[in-house]
Amino acid sequence: MTTTPIASIDLPVRVRYVECDPMGVVHHTVYPVWFEMARTELLRSKGGSYRAMEEAGMMLAVVRLEARYRAPARYDDLLTVHCELLASGPVKIEHRYRVTRDGTLLVEGATTLACINRDGKLQSVPADLAWNAR
Repeated sequence: MTTTPIASIDLPVRVRYVECDPMGVVHHTVYPVWFEMARTELLRSKGGSYRAMEEAGMMLAVVRLEARYRAPARYDDLLTVHCELLASGPVKIEHRYRVTRDGTLLVEGATTLACINRDGKLQSVPADLAWNAR
């Protein structure tokens, strides 16, 4: 099933030495960090910020994370992390990711975020959230 994204962004990432395992390949735990970086920049590109949401008492907790590794990335590679917002509301936000190097797909991923308050209880995604304004 293909879903048309609500919003998207491309984030360039240069692989740092510290992100590689002893075999010289990007460690699998690094990709979720890059996913978060891209999500943050997508929100920022729409005029929002996670800091402002947290100050207002709203948090976004990752409740589902998927990653499918197709080819390795290595030290000093210049990659593109493509992030798409697929759905938003009533209490969850879904993103899809593609990490590429020169057009070659390396990793596909997806996350679901739950909107919670400071007590960890579900709350509605605010209607004025940057990407809801489209």
